[in-house]
This record gives sequence, C-alpha cells and structure tokens, in this order.
Amino acid sequence: MKPISITSFASISALGSNTENVWESYSDDDHRIKQQEFENFSAWTAAISEEDRKLLDEVKNSDNKYKNLDDTVLFSLFCAREAVKKSNWGTHDNFGINIGSSRGATSLFEKYHKEFLETGNSSTLSSPTTTLGNISSWVAHDLQTEGPEVSHSITCSTALHSLLNGVAWLQSGLCDKFLVGGSEAPLTDFTLAQMKALKVYSKETGKYPCKAFDFTKTKNTMVLGEGAAVVCLENEISNKTIAKIEGIGYATEILKHNTSVTANAECFQKSMKMACKNIALDEVDAIVMHAPGTMKGDTSEVNAIKAVFGDHSPFLTTNKWKIGHTFGASGLLNLELGLLMLTNQEVIAVPYAEQQEQPKQLKKIIVNAVGFGGNAVSVLISK
Repeated sequence: MKPISITSFASISALGSNTENVWESYSDDDHRIKQQEFENFSAWTAAISEEDRKLLDEVKNSDNKYKNLDDTVLFSLFCAREAVKKSNWGTHDNFGINIGSSRGATSLFEKYHKEFLETGNSSTLSSPTTTLGNISSWVAHDLQTEGPEVSHSITCSTALHSLLNGVAWLQSGLCDKFLVGGSEAPLTDFTLAQMKALKVYSKETGKYPCKAFDFTKTKNTMVLGEGAAVVCLENEISNKTIAKIEGIGYATEILKHNTSVTANAECFQKSMKMACKNIALDEVDAIVMHAPGTMKGDTSEVNAIKAVFGDHSPFLTTNKWKIGHTFGASGLLNLELGLLMLTNQEVIAVPYAEQQEQPKQLKKIIVNAVGFGGNAVSVLISK
C-alpha cells in the first residue's frame, strides 16, 4: 500500500475535548475514573466532564433536529466538526465518512424499550435514532458532504476497522479524502450490568481502579469509559500531514467461546505481522496496546508481542487505566495517543508498571485493538 496521510484528529473523552488538554491529561499520573451512581448499583466509570458536556449541549442546540439524537451521534458531530476544520475540508471536497460504534444508541434504545414495556407504544423517533447508520448519516448531514457514509459494529475494534475501511476507499481511488472514527456512550445501567455479569468489571478499591497493563493481577479490572475520536485521511502526503499510515493488519480467531481469545493472541500476532510486512520489526519504537484491564486480555496481547518481536522490545503502553474502555471508540483513542506521542516525541508510561527503556526517538508506532471474538486490527503509523 502507498502511505496514507493523517491530516488532523479530534476527540472527546474523560481526558478533555481538545488536543492540548488531552496531552496535558496524559502527562500526569492520575486517572480520570470516578464512582458513578446507577439505579441499582454504583460502579467505576470514566465519563466526559461537565464542562465538556456544555460543548455537547451547544452541538445539540445548533439544529432543532439534533435534540433527539443519542450521545454517540453528538460525540461524533463534535469531533467531526473539529477535525474537518483543522484539515480545512469543505463541502466541495465531498469526502467519505465511516464512524462506527460497538453498541450504538444504548441509552436511547433502553429509554424507548422501557417506554414500550410500560405503555405498549413506542415514540415516533425511536427509529431511526437507534440505528448504527444514524451516526455517519447525521455527520454527513451536518458537514454537508455527499458521501459515501458508512456505520458498522465490529465490537471493540470497530474504530480501527473504520480506519481500515477508509484506507481501502482511498487506495481504490474512489475517494481522495475520508473521515474515520468511533463513538461510544455505554455508561448505562444495562450495559454496566452486562459487563458485571461477565465478571470482568473492576471492584478495585486502590489508587487505580483499572489495572490495565498489570500482568500480575489476579482479578479482572475493566472499567467503562465514554467518548469518540475521528481522524481525517487523505491520499496525498502534504505539508498538512501530521503522520502517515504506513501499514495495516487484521485477523480473526476461530471462536472457542463468545468472548475468547487464545493465550498468545494469534489474531494479534497475525495483524501486527501484516502491518509490519514492509519494514524490519526492530524499526517499531512503541506499541499502544488494547489492554482492556482483564487478566486474559492483557496477558494474551503481551504474549503475542513477545512472540512477534522476540528480543526486540518496543516500548509498551495503554490508556485504559486512565480513561477506561470505550468499546467501539477505543481503537481511535489509542491512535490519538500514538499520534500525540509521535508529535511530542515523548512516550506515556503506565505509572504502576515496571519501568521500561525509553526509545531515543519515536518514528514508528503500532496501535492495536481487538474485540470479542478475536477480531484484531493493528495500524502502523510513522512520522
């Protein structure tokens, strides 16, 4: 593949809503996880701040049609506006859009379903506001581009699959610009109850509720977060280019269980090798891991990295300990961390992890994501 240019990125999460705030948040050793009260329990979550909620309210009030939209759409509208402005795209560019979500309009779906159970009727706008296609189509409406627009769900690797799809459109010559990303608003009673039922949710009482990247932990410590991230992709390398997508990789494991991944994450081994097929493995300076905070998830991924890279040990990091697991948005928030490290030429370490040798410079970084069912994606970005 020829390199694809990343010309801008934008996000909203517990870290903040602009690049400067996000990098500042990454530069301290504090997490952004708090106890949140739900109807029947309390749980650790990483929610968007009240200050940033006001920015989302501005988006919601900018068009009367937006007042009944789910947070997944509002997150995406906010990020898309910011990214497109940075890349100086206009309606004449007629760019494509692919913003996915693992669960989609979770809170709206629960609201409308509860209403149906209580009354036997459903609100007029219960559809299509709860469909996955709702996300990209509203972004296309807001930015006045004619498409194509795509939304999909591939569990927790959704956002990086969106990037793969955008790269494919660009490589095919059917588009020369593509907006890709992921959005997730999973902080609802039912979603949290589902994760608790899987026995993966954190019950930690110590300083760090999510112990992602702690490979000695004896219990699962996953925490959910909310947010979205998007990047602008272009075919041409130009003075706007902040980083290049140099390689992509993907793989899916044969399921042994609904949530299984093999002990050595064969899917990650294949995806990382594919992403790096045109370079020497010792050129990789760092890896932003998926590392969800579960015992099997964290350990299998680090085993895969050891199997692929052998004696060469790239610097390893993750952001789940700080912002929780944002499901379908997590891959692009991982990519954002990789882009920020490339831009600032500084690695972000996990504070409670064993100290690693830091690379002298950052030229190439792998970004990983995987979802239930072992559908892994690896993306190689470079300066």
